[in-house]
Amino acid sequence: AMNHATEFIQRGTITPAWLGGKPSTAGATLEIRSGADGSVIGRVPAAGEVEVDQAIASAAGARHAMARLPGHVRRDVLAQVASGLTARAGEFAGVLVEEACKTVRDARTEVARAIDTFRLASEEATRIGGEYLPLDNTARSEGIEAVWKRVPVGACSFITPFNFPLNLAAHKIAPAIAAGNTVVLKPSEITPFSGQLVEKLLEEAGLPEGVFSLVLGDGETGAALCEVGVDKISFTGSVATGRRVAVACAEQLIPCTLELGGKDPMIVCADADLDAAAGGALAGGFLNAGQFCCGTERVYVVEEVADRFIEKVVERARALRQETSGEFDVGAMFWPRQLEIVERQVDDAVAAGARVLVGGRRNPRFEGLFYEPTVIVDVRSDMALMRDETFGPVLPIVRVKDVDEAIARANETRYGLAANVWTRDAKRAGEIARRIDSGSVCVNDLSMTYGVIEAPFGGLKESGVGHVQGRDGLRGYCHAQPLIRDRFGGRQAGSHYPYSEKRDAGMKRMIRFFFGTPLGRWLS
Repeated sequence: AMNHATEFIQRGTITPAWLGGKPSTAGATLEIRSGADGSVIGRVPAAGEVEVDQAIASAAGARHAMARLPGHVRRDVLAQVASGLTARAGEFAGVLVEEACKTVRDARTEVARAIDTFRLASEEATRIGGEYLPLDNTARSEGIEAVWKRVPVGACSFITPFNFPLNLAAHKIAPAIAAGNTVVLKPSEITPFSGQLVEKLLEEAGLPEGVFSLVLGDGETGAALCEVGVDKISFTGSVATGRRVAVACAEQLIPCTLELGGKDPMIVCADADLDAAAGGALAGGFLNAGQFCCGTERVYVVEEVADRFIEKVVERARALRQETSGEFDVGAMFWPRQLEIVERQVDDAVAAGARVLVGGRRNPRFEGLFYEPTVIVDVRSDMALMRDETFGPVLPIVRVKDVDEAIARANETRYGLAANVWTRDAKRAGEIARRIDSGSVCVNDLSMTYGVIEAPFGGLKESGVGHVQGRDGLRGYCHAQPLIRDRFGGRQAGSHYPYSEKRDAGMKRMIRFFFGTPLGRWLS
């Protein structure tokens, strides 16, 4: 996989078709550096306003033709993307290892989920909006029939982050195309290469010209993409940037879907399988070097089992391998600024009385962005480490008196993305889950709702707006369009005027009968 990635990057970038091989108006080139050692692994042209406008115009121009594209054609294109991605899984995994410093296992898992996302979207393409659906027609007695169908919203722009560059792009592109929309994608400037490979897959699958455009660039490019011309924006990233995207959408009166930050809690009950819970805590805290919006960032364990649980977590954390190649468990972080945030939060917590049991520093063995897998205790709710998103390999553990305190502490946050509960009692788990202010809750598993692509995924509070995944996510790329028909050929509307007391009396009798009597309600 690494050889595939190196070969791809050394060939240079794949220039987006709509750029025509010309440099951007800004003339900027972005250097892509490895988080493992800081070396330059590639360069990409940054799109300026002109290129962004061209991409949006292309998507807007193709929207009506795409909306008319039969569902079975969209199905076949997405199925071909899934097949192509399967055939080139090694190449894609290698690119993720290279540009995102992932472990081979994490990279292969991301590829597998992207394949599944395109596959599921392919299956839904012929179902969504394919037929007119009857409404509960209370107006039938007046000679009115009402049906409705789902129609695509139009041209969509997507801005995706660096932590899961392939999967997060797939989660937006696949349902949007399945529903008949056109797409402009801007991947993170840190991880552009997987986005380029997706562009090539879509092109090879026979997607009509203009339906998909790729723009590469930094935050300024993303801002230009939000300004004007699209019908929906979907953004995944920080709360601060999400607010700006929401403002831009509000000014244009267009819908948006926002997948933002999280400070996800884990609750360990006294009856939990502690070995399983300890393993789940490590997976939730250190998967993808902790750069995971659904990652576990706060652990609340009942006092009765806290010592044994912490001991098991520490033992496992000390055994984690951090390397740059070969077999290892935790890789480098992607972004220098994010590493600085992690360092500051941990250092400030320690200065205020917290104790580091494992890790707690940059790994001195490496020149790159490696932060040691860290377990920390004696933390307080007022610490930035417990209040703000960390987005790094840090696992704070808090002892609580009982489950009620754990729930109260779990809800002490402005976020509400995901949570996980560990207990052997299924009924109790459900009761606890209902009391947690969270977009999703997992029982005896880390917060992996995003891994179950049939399930809707979305956050509460500052963690986001709207849903992705599943049929709910797919419907977010549609507009519900009703069609109302007068069975009498318009004679009712045509005779609306003039007003008369006789007709008004008839209306009163109708209201009394249809809404005021059992027989009328049944008939209506």
